[in-house]
Amino acid sequence: MKLPNASATPRVSRSDTAEEVNARTAPVLPDPWLHLRRHTPARIALGRTGVSLPTYEVLRLTIAHAQARDAIQVPLNTEALNDELVTHAWNDVVFLESQARDRSEYLLRPDKGRRLRPESAMRLGALRCSAPDLVLVLGDGLSSLGIQQHGVALLNAIRAALDPPLQLGPLVVVRHARVAVADEVGEILGAGMVAILIGERPGLSAPDSVGIYLTHTPRVGCSDAQRNCISNIRPAGQDFETAARRLAWLVAEGRRVGQTGITLKDHSGLTLGKL
Repeated sequence: MKLPNASATPRVSRSDTAEEVNARTAPVLPDPWLHLRRHTPARIALGRTGVSLPTYEVLRLTIAHAQARDAIQVPLNTEALNDELVTHAWNDVVFLESQARDRSEYLLRPDKGRRLRPESAMRLGALRCSAPDLVLVLGDGLSSLGIQQHGVALLNAIRAALDPPLQLGPLVVVRHARVAVADEVGEILGAGMVAILIGERPGLSAPDSVGIYLTHTPRVGCSDAQRNCISNIRPAGQDFETAARRLAWLVAEGRRVGQTGITLKDHSGLTLGKL
């Protein structure tokens, strides 16, 4: 990058305002990596004004931080979600609560988000009639924004990608959910497998990301080593259809070998074209 010639530096007079001085002596210097921004939403090639970020980028950072905080703090609108689910023919739906009473307790006590409230567990137990092959769980997680915006579209893609003979249990929606709450859901319903679609921890360029965690033979106490994860599902990341096909592959392979997690390697990329 060519630096300005010292002899070409603009002169400053006493009559100039601070804004006029800054406009002439502190221009925004473009970053040589600027062309890479077309490939990623990551915060790269921001440029500089002297030793500082340009005002525009400082404002973008402030907005991104506010969006990330909102994604965590704003509660899931279950009424709007239910209306959207009904519109897309998701009729067998049950709404439950974790043991976290509100978002504050959810953030301070992760353990509370891993278990259902006793009344929710009893309500779910009353629905058990036969052991489904797979139960889908929708949890707000650390980004209610991601589930609010993308949850139903991702569910629709999954429904289209799964093998028709697969017996699905009721769709379970859990507020203030952590990943492990799906283990209790699956155990109560006697499911062979459970997959939870949950809002992921928001970043400064991705407040709306969703992850899927798949567990074979779910039960309370399962470790993360027993799950397979598909992450960064959002329009600007991994698209819904690709994520759904990957889940369908993992479900089929997990049922074949009888397990998920570190023993089930995701080779779906080698066979997605055949699904």
